[in-house]
Amino acid sequence: MNYLEHIGKYFMMLGQVFKRPQKGRVFRDALARELDELGLKSLGIIIFISFFIGGVIALQTALNIDSPFIPKFLIGFATKRSVILEFAPTFCSIILAGKVGSYITSSIGTMRVTEQIDALEVMGINSLNHLVFPKVLATVMFYPFLITLSMFLGIFGGYVAGLTSGMFTDVDFLYGVKQDFNPFLIQYAMIKTLVFAFIIATVPSYHGYYVKGGSIAVGKASTQSVVWTIIIIVIANYFLTQMLLT
Repeated sequence: MNYLEHIGKYFMMLGQVFKRPQKGRVFRDALARELDELGLKSLGIIIFISFFIGGVIALQTALNIDSPFIPKFLIGFATKRSVILEFAPTFCSIILAGKVGSYITSSIGTMRVTEQIDALEVMGINSLNHLVFPKVLATVMFYPFLITLSMFLGIFGGYVAGLTSGMFTDVDFLYGVKQDFNPFLIQYAMIKTLVFAFIIATVPSYHGYYVKGGSIAVGKASTQSVVWTIIIIVIANYFLTQMLLT
C-alpha cells in the first residue's frame, strides 16, 4: 500500500506541475538557470564517458572477433549499434540520474526543510510549477542534444581506439559504421531520451518536495531518489524496447 500511495502522490504532483503557469519573465529566468545547472554542467561527464566507453566497446568487439571468416567491418557496425541503441540513451541517462537527480532532490529538499516552499505557498505561488516545471522543460529540451553528442563521441572513440591499438583499420571501421544504417534507430533513441529526461526531472523532484525532517532526511531522500530513478529508467527501457523494436 505504501508504494501505491507514493505512485498516487507522484501523479497528483504532476497535475500541479503543469497547472497555473507563473509569470513569463520569472519562468524564463528559471528555465535559463535550469538549462545551465542540469544541462550545460553535465556536458563534461558525458563527453568524457562517451568517448572512452565507445573505445572500450570497439576494442572488446575486436577481441571477440578472432575468426578470419568474420569481416572486420563488423566491429564498426557493432559499435554503432551498441552506442545508438543502448549506451547513449540508457547508460548516459543512468549517469545523469545520479548526477542531476541528487542535485534536484537536495535543492528542493533543502527548500522544504527550511520552509522556503511554505513561504511560496503563503504568497499564493504554485510551488510545484515554480520549482519543477522549469526542470522538466530544461531536461526535455537539452538532453536530446546531450545524447546525440554522446552517440557521435562514442563512435569517434571507437574509431580512435582502432587507430591507436592497431587491432582494426579505420577503413574497416568506417565501412561498418556506414553499413545498414537505419534512421528509425535514431528516432527510437530520441524517444527513450525524452522519456528518461522526464523521469530524471520528476522522480527526484518528488522525493525532494515531500521530504520530512532535517538535513539527514534530505541526504537519505537524495540517495533514494537516485536509486528509484535508475530503477524506473531500467523498467521503462524494457517496455519502450518491447513496444518500439518488436
